[in-house]
Amino acid sequence: MRRSDRELKDRKEIEEIILNCRTCHLAMYDGVFPYIVPLSFGYRFTGEEELELYFHSAPEGKKLDILKNNNKVCFELSIEGEAIHSENPCALGYYFSSVIGFGEAVIVTESYEKCEGLSLIVKHQAGIDAVFTEKQAENVCVFKIVSADFCGKRKPKP
Repeated sequence: MRRSDRELKDRKEIEEIILNCRTCHLAMYDGVFPYIVPLSFGYRFTGEEELELYFHSAPEGKKLDILKNNNKVCFELSIEGEAIHSENPCALGYYFSSVIGFGEAVIVTESYEKCEGLSLIVKHQAGIDAVFTEKQAENVCVFKIVSADFCGKRKPKP
């Protein structure tokens, strides 16, 4: 990271950013062009070093076609703060916090994990502790990104 003064390494600071984001931008590559989609998500940390992001989608479509052929992805979560105003146009910008990482997409096939993933999504998005049944989970695709390669960055307001 070029601006190491803005890098966040503490997991609690990174989780604070994730907790306050509702949209994950997921980037993938179809072999010709990059493709990026905004997605609702849920998450959990497994141990100290690994982050799992859960997503749901229709059981078919462009996103899944790409992921089945190339499951390597990049993800971005960000919180925009307020604009930085200045007489000097070179000093304009935004205060922000973000998490960027890399990982592999895995389509969840076990029904118990699909239900867990859907519960994590609803918990994160709506703050509701929902329990899903196998029947509810059978008509959707749930996939997850497993990442041990992620970091946070913040330009805080002074």
